[in-house]
Amino acid sequence: MRPLALRAPTALPGFGLSMGITLTILSLVVLLPIGALLLRGAAIGPADILALLARERVQAALILSFRAALVAALFNLVFGLALAWVLARYRFPGRRLVDAAVDLPFALPTAVAGIALTALYAPNGPLGQLLAPFGLRVAYTEAGIWIALIFVGLPFVVRSVQPVIEEIDREVEEASATLGASRARTFTRVILPMLVPALLTGFALALARSVGEYGSVIFIAGNLPMATEIAPLLIVIRLEEFDYDGAVAIALAMLGISFALLLAINLVQIWSRRRMGAV
Repeated sequence: MRPLALRAPTALPGFGLSMGITLTILSLVVLLPIGALLLRGAAIGPADILALLARERVQAALILSFRAALVAALFNLVFGLALAWVLARYRFPGRRLVDAAVDLPFALPTAVAGIALTALYAPNGPLGQLLAPFGLRVAYTEAGIWIALIFVGLPFVVRSVQPVIEEIDREVEEASATLGASRARTFTRVILPMLVPALLTGFALALARSVGEYGSVIFIAGNLPMATEIAPLLIVIRLEEFDYDGAVAIALAMLGISFALLLAINLVQIWSRRRMGAV
């Protein structure tokens, strides 16, 4: 008799069922909406889409959205790394409270965050009044958009990098120190290369979240056309005006630019991992 073949137990059901459920959910949530958007864009035609995107107001909104998202993501990349390092390597009073506060943007409704930030940075707000004597204005300017996007994007960088920092063996740093390397050189040449993939992941997530952010921005931005009007808000305005072609054109532009940015970041991440593997 042939021996009974045993399979290793698994927590998931069979491959066919798992794959079917996965593809069904992916299609309903992601593929079908994007497919419908692409079909509507094909019905409009490339020439008409380019004409709609050539409008000065549309270009200003797109440039502002991606510029602000990029600035916020770069800020979060630097200060998110610093915050993750402090939370992972040091023990201090209130650490648990700070660690929990990092996740606050995940749980807080974006509209509530926008109202709170506006109340703080408005000219008559607690922080706005302190900045006014120096001629600095945050609310209803592009700086206010940066603040809102930094708020919603910071947790993505911190939560992507913090587990990697906690897994780094301190003996690696000690070995570098025994070889005569300074703390700065140890960080830049030993620690930072190990964090690059996680940093790029957090940067990509923060950038993607910031590009499409709406609720926390519209309250503090001021929403002035050609000045502080973001692309998601302009899409809503076009829909309210029953200009569906204009809304689709802006959405396609945002989809294409976002896809190109995320593709570039993923290619850099793949290159970084291969380089680290080769080293």
